[in-house]
Amino acid sequence: MTDRIGAPGTGISRREFLIASGSAGTAALAGCVGSDPNPTLGAKPANLQQQGKQLPLTAPPQVVRVDEQGGQVRLKSRPCRHAVHPKETMGGPIDLPQVWAFGADDKPPSVPGPILRTTEGEDMEVTLDNTNGMRPHTVHFHGSRTTWENDGVPTTTGIQVDPGKKHTYTVPSNVPGTHLYHCHYQTQRHIDMGMYGVYRVDPKGYEPADKEYFMTVKGWDSRLPRTMAGGDAQYDPRERNPDVFTVNGRSAPRSFHPEAGSPVVVDRGDTVRIHFANGGYMAHPLHTHNHRFRVVEKDGGQVPAAARYEQDVTNIAPAERRVLEFEADADPGIYLLHCHKVQHVMNGDFYPGGMLGAIVYREAMDSDVFAQLMEYAGYEGG
Repeated sequence: MTDRIGAPGTGISRREFLIASGSAGTAALAGCVGSDPNPTLGAKPANLQQQGKQLPLTAPPQVVRVDEQGGQVRLKSRPCRHAVHPKETMGGPIDLPQVWAFGADDKPPSVPGPILRTTEGEDMEVTLDNTNGMRPHTVHFHGSRTTWENDGVPTTTGIQVDPGKKHTYTVPSNVPGTHLYHCHYQTQRHIDMGMYGVYRVDPKGYEPADKEYFMTVKGWDSRLPRTMAGGDAQYDPRERNPDVFTVNGRSAPRSFHPEAGSPVVVDRGDTVRIHFANGGYMAHPLHTHNHRFRVVEKDGGQVPAAARYEQDVTNIAPAERRVLEFEADADPGIYLLHCHKVQHVMNGDFYPGGMLGAIVYREAMDSDVFAQLMEYAGYEGG
């Protein structure tokens, strides 16, 4: 089990992060300063401020090795507050005053939900614990071939988990690959309130890459979380207008933060594998700077070696999953990874922001540029 979004032994240690981030320089990152925050994203009426103080904050999603804990995991649902980018920099703060989050076992709730990882043939028993929930929920698992009663759709199975109740789903690990799970009760609302996540079934004999990361992209209409928190915003799912764009639930520059966000931290020469999933309702053409990748898996299906080719943009539709693989062979530095619908790389009227991540070479983490990014992302030292 690991508490990182990358595979065990990957990413960056807290000590390395403190060393890198403590060297805060004064150099401004070109193009990242000089715009006022969008007041509509950061503003909260008094009643939302009071209610927000009573809700726990979400944490970054964690990887749970379900096959290492007897094949069992408990998913707890609860309302939370979600700080997409809490710092007053680069178009922030961006705060969703209420989301509905999943937490695994005794770990804190997160949006996206925890990454459930197992091995082919090691079936999972997933208990949806709605004890602290405020409304009915279910869990539907994409990819797995289950029995009818375990499909997670209340209108066709007759099974929903009401507030105060629990229900256990049996999820066969019979389709290797990277998949999604989400609530299927009033789906148009519950996914958009944060009830989605990734689960991964490693095939037998799976050989992990040197660095391995999971990333879920999503666009949000912030009127829905404000409405559900008791605000005066008006929301209609048929007139959805996304204004917040995230990678693993965070917008840039928070997405660059190695503890609160999920940059792809690499060493030169690494083989890197990124498991991408689209948890939203819009397609996103994802682009890597200065690195060309191969798509090795799509929606749990292996792409034959003869069909793989080098590319630097791949379009991911709603609910699609793509596994990308590349070599960290560039000049060591900081390279962007982002949606190429460039309006999705904004925080309100501020550019850059939004659905923007980075491939960060470890040796670049002691640079003034990275230190400035950490300052923008809200790192406060210590």
